[in-house]
Amino acid sequence: MLAALLLPTKLGHLTAPVFLRIPVEGICGVAVLLLLGPGGPGRVRRVVPALAGAGLGLMAVLKLLDLGFDAVYKRPFDLVLDWVLLDYGQSFLQDSIGPAGAIGVVIATLALVVLVLGLMTWAAVRLNRVLARHSAAAVGGTLVLGTVWVLCAALGVRNTAVPVAAGSSAEFLQDRVQQVRAGLRDKEEFAREAADDDFADLPADRLLTGLRGKDVIFAFIESYGRSALQDPGIAPQVSALLADADRRLGDAGWSSRSGFLTSPTYGGGSWLAHSTFNSGLWIKNQQRYRTLTSGDRMTLTGAFRKTGAWRTVGIMPGVTRSWPEGKFYGLDHVYDSRSMGYKGPKFSWTPVPDQYSLSAFERLEHGRPGRGPMMAEIMLASSHNPWAPIPRTLGWDEIGDGSVYDSVKEEGEDPEEVWKDPSRVRTEYRRSIEYSLTSLISYVEEYGGENTVLVFLGDHQPVSTVTEDRLGRDVPVTILARDPAVLDRVDGWGWHSGLKPGPDAPVWPMDAFRDRFLSAYGDRPGAASASASASASASASGAERLAGTGTGPRRISCRAARTHVHMWPRGRARVGDRARALPPGLTGRALGPRPDAHAHMPRPRTRRRARSHRTPRSGPDPTGHRVPGTAFRAPPGIVGCACAGRPGTGARVRAEGAAHAGVPGLTRHGRACAGRRAEAQTGCRGAGAVGYARARPARKAATPTAGAPPHRPGGGGGRGGPPPPHPARRVRPVGAPAPVPPPSGAGTHPRPGRPRGPRRTKGP
Repeated sequence: MLAALLLPTKLGHLTAPVFLRIPVEGICGVAVLLLLGPGGPGRVRRVVPALAGAGLGLMAVLKLLDLGFDAVYKRPFDLVLDWVLLDYGQSFLQDSIGPAGAIGVVIATLALVVLVLGLMTWAAVRLNRVLARHSAAAVGGTLVLGTVWVLCAALGVRNTAVPVAAGSSAEFLQDRVQQVRAGLRDKEEFAREAADDDFADLPADRLLTGLRGKDVIFAFIESYGRSALQDPGIAPQVSALLADADRRLGDAGWSSRSGFLTSPTYGGGSWLAHSTFNSGLWIKNQQRYRTLTSGDRMTLTGAFRKTGAWRTVGIMPGVTRSWPEGKFYGLDHVYDSRSMGYKGPKFSWTPVPDQYSLSAFERLEHGRPGRGPMMAEIMLASSHNPWAPIPRTLGWDEIGDGSVYDSVKEEGEDPEEVWKDPSRVRTEYRRSIEYSLTSLISYVEEYGGENTVLVFLGDHQPVSTVTEDRLGRDVPVTILARDPAVLDRVDGWGWHSGLKPGPDAPVWPMDAFRDRFLSAYGDRPGAASASASASASASASGAERLAGTGTGPRRISCRAARTHVHMWPRGRARVGDRARALPPGLTGRALGPRPDAHAHMPRPRTRRRARSHRTPRSGPDPTGHRVPGTAFRAPPGIVGCACAGRPGTGARVRAEGAAHAGVPGLTRHGRACAGRRAEAQTGCRGAGAVGYARARPARKAATPTAGAPPHRPGGGGGRGGPPPPHPARRVRPVGAPAPVPPPSGAGTHPRPGRPRGPRRTKGP
């Protein structure tokens, strides 16, 4: 029981000093059992220890799951979303060590779970009996241990690197409760994110115009992460291979740009990275993946199909059963391990070697005479865990139907022997990456043409046995082409030249690639409308009326930034047509147009007061309310002179479309309004100006019916409600007799709702 309370949830913390601590949960549990001693109710005294032992056993099982997930995925087990991964783990074992071995592992795991639950329950019941027999000594010992725990916690006493006063189990349970709540909310939150797609309504003739006529290949290299390029034990050989390939490709007229992407997964879960890259959404768990693939969001590969200018195909050697997700990704045809004509052996988990997959792609699709432009998504799986045995590179004319690999497999290593030594695991991982890179580069040299564009990247880092928990989740990404115009379009990205990105190369989240790629090689959504709106705003006067009445809307021209500012997550801004995913708490500063902004749009001035022009209006100004001391967080879909928010500004905004409740962008009474133009007041700071804003129409005064009684203070439609409008002024017709004055002393009512008595006079 003590070991279960002190068991850590990360492999790096699994050391001897961790178990030499005092758990506060154990002290509290013993105190509860003492309170339920011989004098307590009999049934409660028997049931509570058994339930406590079973709960402690379940907590121990969850901690063991966390240790396993930390070893593979570098994150804890999710009680809501990760159960499906256990089935994938069983499939991986079956492919790696065979059906019999996988069944043996499953049986042993279930037996371990039952054993842990039984032992913990038995231990708790036995402890209760011991405490009942020696209650006096147990009470004294509990008080002493409690005092020692308090002193150690107050003084910060540590046992090497860990505190002696332990409370990790309570924190563990609290984290799990929060994790379950977050998992239950995640589906609704992700549905809202997926509904916001800037490219969904973009016409097909404006998509990917910069790649028309090209053969575009997206190739994923399994487990190709930053460790392959920067780990001291792996990088020298891989870097030498890429440098030599750079030299050969440069001599042949090829150019390349490289950077890094941050993957949503680690050590496994390749499909999460593939869907993140294609959809432009952060797919971090299986629930999001299922929600995404059951919807209709446009993927990067689906954009090629939408244009009708490319045939789209998928080469999926790791797929061994039906794969309905191919339709979601917009692929006209999918070649899996059963349809590529492979007659050779299976290399551990990998059903088909990478070089054969590329050869099959050339034979079945790319090399067909008379074909049109093609987009292909290719998965290279030879670098998949367990990295043994590894095929060797063959001549392209030697591959045939793959039967030649029978003798090649005999030359490889046994995975069971490899995994007994972590250094051998790292060596075989390096060799597998070298094989995949060599196969891909050799294919480009052999079959690539003037119109070939290759984008290759990793899906995630390898497991911690290889990475040793270093270098994060980044994966390399490279664009390779012969046509200089292809790479000219991404010069503004800041990527490094060559096949290998440097340590300081730009790092993007993987979900940002889709939108940036589509923007670089096609039109940005709303670019035409943004240009027209900005031009109209520049030519019109700031005092120009948009309606003829005094209460109608008016134009406010913020000269500090007369453009539509497109806000990206993490605070970056570029010129676009609407606000999207503005970061919380953005202060009044815009980062100016990015290199892909319209040339005629001026750079916004930052950190300066945006001077606004408005025409005086009759009647009260409905936008005159000031909200002091609050930094605004502008909601998505802002249209108008919206301030990014500095304390004390007088700007108030309304979202066009759907404003979420509770997001500042407030009306006078603090409610977020949807479906109206943005409201703004002069004196807004920073940027976010969108040409003009429409003011809220003033509320029209209602004319009371004849005979309506005068209003009394505090009256109205309900308690605390607003007072009725002032009665309309009566106009005496020409020739009508003058009104009869009220009798003396009756008083007058110059204002409705404010009766006055007779006027006082001085004197005795």
